[in-house]
Amino acid sequence: MILTVTLNTALDLTYRVPALTPHASHRVTQVIERPGGKGLNVARVLAALGYETVVTGFAGGATGEVLRGHLAGLPLTDALVTSAGPTRRTVAVVDTSTGDTTQLNEPGPALTSAEWSAFTGHYAGLLADGADAVALCGSLPPGIHVGAYAELIRLARAAGVPVLLDTSGEPLRRGIAARPDLVKPNADELAQLTGSREPHRATRDARRRGAHAVVSSLGPEGMLAATPDGVWQAAPPAAMKGNPTGAGDSAVAGLLSGLVDGLPWPQRLARAVALSAATVLSPVAGEFDRSAYEGLLPRVTVTERAEAA
Repeated sequence: MILTVTLNTALDLTYRVPALTPHASHRVTQVIERPGGKGLNVARVLAALGYETVVTGFAGGATGEVLRGHLAGLPLTDALVTSAGPTRRTVAVVDTSTGDTTQLNEPGPALTSAEWSAFTGHYAGLLADGADAVALCGSLPPGIHVGAYAELIRLARAAGVPVLLDTSGEPLRRGIAARPDLVKPNADELAQLTGSREPHRATRDARRRGAHAVVSSLGPEGMLAATPDGVWQAAPPAAMKGNPTGAGDSAVAGLLSGLVDGLPWPQRLARAVALSAATVLSPVAGEFDRSAYEGLLPRVTVTERAEAA
């Protein structure tokens, strides 16, 4: 069983418009509503790949009820905890003339210390209930301390469960010091953490801060991994044009499933890059174009890099 944690879940709305023009009214041609938040996107991809998946985190209010209604139709287990505050919404506006996406994210519910304490006990129980790996994903809602992910990482390590961290800012800085098995920052998150925009240097520096392995996203150029077994760069056969929202979450699903399957790093990276590229071709986050994924997987190029001193 793979466990994904989304502390700041969301109801994702995707609006498609012929062209997005500032200061103008727009006629929306399509509206898509989905359960969202990074960990839920990861879980949906894992479930589509056939992995037993459990989702946890918080959901509350009328929006939370709608979100859980959508989850009920998916092949995964809902282990979300009810919060007093309402679940947030996110709006992605897709300009169909260019493929560009504009994202609007609401803040999450203000959680209490009692709600957090109840959640950590719930989470520890899920870890003990046969979790093979856990992903901690996304932003922290208001009210939760910035060391929350570090706390959850320590609980996972105590339970002997491999843990992947995908967040940013101070929660990433605190979390990486708790020694997760894997972190997956994008270029901006990595630069904020290390102060460097040179991918190889920044990835190595992030690993020195405590993570067992670091896989950094290079956008259309693929991914770079610094691991105990070596350094690899993986790239898709060509840049994909489409909606990049959720591509990083699909990469997390690829990395996590590869870990559970015991794949060597080059195969894990190829899976992650192919899933990420196939997600760009899908209209909404948390989904991927399966035929594109199957066609891309054998065409991903994985190159071993020398480790600089």
